[in-house]
Amino acid sequence: MTLKLLGILNITEDSFSDGGRYLDPQKAIARGEYLAQNGADIIDLGAASSNPDGKPVAPDVEIARLAPVVAALRAKGVPVSVDTFSPEVQLWAVGQGVDYINDVQGFRHPEIYERLAGSQAKLIVMHAVQDGARAERVAVSPADILDRVLTFFGRRLPRLEAAGIARDRLILDPGMGFFLGSDPEASYEVLRHLETLKGAFSLPVLVSVSRKSFLRKITGKAPQEAGAATLAAELFAAAKGADYIRTHEPGALKDGLLVHRALGGPG
Repeated sequence: MTLKLLGILNITEDSFSDGGRYLDPQKAIARGEYLAQNGADIIDLGAASSNPDGKPVAPDVEIARLAPVVAALRAKGVPVSVDTFSPEVQLWAVGQGVDYINDVQGFRHPEIYERLAGSQAKLIVMHAVQDGARAERVAVSPADILDRVLTFFGRRLPRLEAAGIARDRLILDPGMGFFLGSDPEASYEVLRHLETLKGAFSLPVLVSVSRKSFLRKITGKAPQEAGAATLAAELFAAAKGADYIRTHEPGALKDGLLVHRALGGPG
């Protein structure tokens, strides 16, 4: 399949790199339109932060933040993904007819599987080493991380399919940064072995490395200064077969992919 880019749009107070910038609906809508015009195939909307220091957000507040932006972007024909780990918000998103639902908990609520099965949305199923919704700092050996990722999907995917969710609606996200543990090497290890993950399940894979801590640790850069490191990791992921890349700067990645392809690389 052709690589698709998800433009990140955080409608939050406390996302690690742009919290508070797009809480105003008009600013969020304008940002979504900008991302769509500058390389993003899909806009990934998140209204509750999952970073380790994020504050809990009630489902009704999350929906109130999302509703005007989802409506405006869909009215313009822009494909929309809703990034939420709340089952209430996921069911709301299904009712809005969104194109994707992106869950950092990997859809851990079987009580809503039947409703999900009745929708058309593709499901981005993310692995995380944490039991909770947020990327807590958990020590995990990088040597064990790939087996943990494979084991998670080996257990979760059959449950989703058994509930009637078609396999061709599933997208795998191995997680990155703190979702793979506090050791940055875990993220590099998973990136190096994306082909193993794709081969194990024969499903499309999404990678989300944009501005994440494991890149900033090696470069010593702040989130807003991590563009070059992000682009390097994203181009590597594309070369390893990523089918979707979720990014803050789809325009830069699109340009990088064009050059990469011109030089004979994949993407």
